[in-house]
Amino acid sequence: MSLILESTPMLSTFELQETAFRENPYPAEAYRRGKLKSLKKELITMQDAITDALNADFGNRSATESTLVDIVSSVNLINYTLSHLKKWLRPQNRSIGLLFFPAKAEIHYQPKGVIGIMTPWNYPIYLSIGPLISAIAAGNRVMIKMSEYTPNTNRVIAELLDRIFTTSEVAVVEGEADISSEFSSLPFDHLFFTGSTNVGKAVMASAAKNLTPVTLELGGKSPAVLAQDYSVSRFVRNFLLGKTLNSGQTCVAPDTLYVPESRCEAVIDQLIKEYNQIFPSETRSSDCTSLIHDKHWDRIQHLLQDARDKGATVIALSEEQSPLTRQMPVTLVINPTPDMLLTQEEIFGPLLPIITYSDIDSVVKEIQSQPRALALYLFTNKLDLQRKFLYLTHSGGVCLNDSAFHVGVDDLPFGGVGDSGMGSYHADEGFKTFTHAKSVMIRGRINLTPLIGPPYGKSLHRLFERLFLR
Repeated sequence: MSLILESTPMLSTFELQETAFRENPYPAEAYRRGKLKSLKKELITMQDAITDALNADFGNRSATESTLVDIVSSVNLINYTLSHLKKWLRPQNRSIGLLFFPAKAEIHYQPKGVIGIMTPWNYPIYLSIGPLISAIAAGNRVMIKMSEYTPNTNRVIAELLDRIFTTSEVAVVEGEADISSEFSSLPFDHLFFTGSTNVGKAVMASAAKNLTPVTLELGGKSPAVLAQDYSVSRFVRNFLLGKTLNSGQTCVAPDTLYVPESRCEAVIDQLIKEYNQIFPSETRSSDCTSLIHDKHWDRIQHLLQDARDKGATVIALSEEQSPLTRQMPVTLVINPTPDMLLTQEEIFGPLLPIITYSDIDSVVKEIQSQPRALALYLFTNKLDLQRKFLYLTHSGGVCLNDSAFHVGVDDLPFGGVGDSGMGSYHADEGFKTFTHAKSVMIRGRINLTPLIGPPYGKSLHRLFERLFLR
């Protein structure tokens, strides 16, 4: 059965799954479908238990928000996967070319084996279940390392998976940094990590000792850009949810906002107005997600105080904040300087630096000079400006006139580039991440290969040269 491993050696569980995979290295489509359908059923059945656990781990997290971002997203991904699985499993024909005619060429997508998934605390359901869906669809065994900061959710996810899988199929691991280090050193057939860039580097170094391929879903300082032509009120309405979701504790949350200098005051006024409409005082305490723990609260306060000490203008969108419940409003930092800590590291919270500009080309150059972000958000209706940002900047993904929600589009791959990660999942890219694309060449009764062998210099060799050296 699926369980949380505390005293059980992880290596023995890995070896159990490795043995089970060797005994059944290509699970039938019906088996994979059955597991995914059961996973969907249990996610829906255990909805209340999941949202209660998330609320307990965060201190406050709206059940509606948890349902939307963790459960609905996971169920939708299962539905998408089930509708495409037959096509993905089908061998893919490739051209054999005249040189090797007559023959056939195919790609067979073979399960890799035992997959390790390392899950962060910010979306512990979606960021464990999402890659699990792709890994199971691809026919693998899976071990999942959950975050030590979400113990209540970990118990629920272990119970949920226990209803569907045996330990030889899926196992859940819980523990702190030493357990994470041990987990990443196991000789997995693929290791999937979601988390910070610095920890991602350590995970990749550990995996390299076993030549384990990795997918790294990291973060970074995802920029948002408001162009001169775009309505301020429409911008704020489309932008703010992406920043306030999970109180900014989201890898694709807008990290820095660039606005035209002439529109900065209007943007600030509209942000204050819109924020207080979507978080009115009477529901703010229940709808505003808490920062995950005291350490993270202290980190955000330190970033904010550092900015104040260095002369930044700071504007809270609401005066209400509660250190006891670790709830705080989005807080603007206007034109921060490069020496401020919040300009140097990913914020991952409800702080929003606003940088004004007079020439949008300078924004393009600024983004080009920064480490490549996980996402970029551009608000403009001008097609030439959209093309400029699409072609001249690099990021894992882009949202035009929206923020963060490209992650939920199941037919789009999700992943980073450079400092924001490598590899992707969702869509068929997720299936391919956890499979090996095995090249297969098939000869029939007629095989002309011996004709081109030695002794060389025959007229057939000269014919081949005339045909193919041109």
